[in-house]
Amino acid sequence: MAGGVRVLGIVLAGGEGKRLWPLTADRAKPAVPFGGNYRLVDFVLSNMVNAGFLRICVLTQYKSHSLDRHITTTWRMSQLLGNYVTPVPAQQRLGPRWYTGSADAILQSMNLITDDKPTHIAVFGADHVYRMDPRQMLEQHLDSGAGVTVAGIQVPREQADQFGVIDADSSGKVLQFLEKPADPPGLPDNPDVSFASMGNYLFTTEALVEALRADADDPTSVHDMGGSIMPWMVDRERAWVYDFNSNEVPGSTERDRAYWRDVGTMDAYYDANMDLVSVHPIFNLYNANWPIYTHHEQLPPAKFVDGGLAQESIVGAGTIVSGSTVRGSVVAPNVRIRNGAYVEGSVLMDGVVIGEGAVVRRAILDKNAVVAPGAHIGVDLEMDRQHHHVSDSGVVVLGKAARAGA
Repeated sequence: MAGGVRVLGIVLAGGEGKRLWPLTADRAKPAVPFGGNYRLVDFVLSNMVNAGFLRICVLTQYKSHSLDRHITTTWRMSQLLGNYVTPVPAQQRLGPRWYTGSADAILQSMNLITDDKPTHIAVFGADHVYRMDPRQMLEQHLDSGAGVTVAGIQVPREQADQFGVIDADSSGKVLQFLEKPADPPGLPDNPDVSFASMGNYLFTTEALVEALRADADDPTSVHDMGGSIMPWMVDRERAWVYDFNSNEVPGSTERDRAYWRDVGTMDAYYDANMDLVSVHPIFNLYNANWPIYTHHEQLPPAKFVDGGLAQESIVGAGTIVSGSTVRGSVVAPNVRIRNGAYVEGSVLMDGVVIGEGAVVRRAILDKNAVVAPGAHIGVDLEMDRQHHHVSDSGVVVLGKAARAGA
């Protein structure tokens, strides 16, 4: 970075992801597969690396084995240049306790900051689907002289009560930071739109350390970045907002520009996967100017035999579609779809097997799930509810290695 700016990336990846159960029954939320090839954590890491933020610590806690393994095997940086992406498990450095919140997670990992000696710290969440060039956010942060800059995305005001909401004046100075307010404030120039927090923050190191230490001494605090640290910074008039809509990602189009999805619920996760499969997708995985990186197994190409057909779908390597039809679906590597099966509007993860003549509609099947020959998933929701998890909008979810119809 020019001008003596040294940025340390801290990715918060310790959440349980209870609302994504059963996908999080055996893994941390940032390790949940997405889009056929990826894990959710790959999106924030790709954004940071593409922007040249090349020293990144990923703070983990719950069910972190697959996440730790993915990071260590996939995200290998040049040690010669002093770059790294490293998982950091909860170490109980401040006593025999787990993280009590996202701010406490950073406080307990203060050694990462003192060892790296950054001038600025990017604290980003690990479980959102988006492209962003954080260099532009850093430029605004440096120009404003703020202690913290929070990324905000414009959402309709009537939907903003589901988010942390940023109330800012016309200059971008944050006046209030409100957690899921019943009456969200609008923008100064557009009262029908509110700024929702993306959970991405840029701090000067001095400001973050000061805020964390003050927060640790507050017995009433919930020790959360949005609920505790941001209000503390706002009270001291040191917080500014960065408008995500102004972010220009190389290779983006008007259709997928400023795309950001919080996939914290099963229906949101399903909808974000479905955003990928149209001819002109709402979110374009094929932008070579800002790639999303991940680990790719050594597998043969996908194969379609005996009239197997896939339309408006993503199909991963090693998958065999045999005499069956796939429509509007995301199919991961190493899936087997047998003769006469029909799959529509579904997300199939690695190793899934769909038996002969089976029907799968509006479903999410986790790794190694098996649908028996002739079984129906997503056809009779009342029947499905007796055996499987069904989301609020009627998406049927099978967990890891689950068997249906057998």
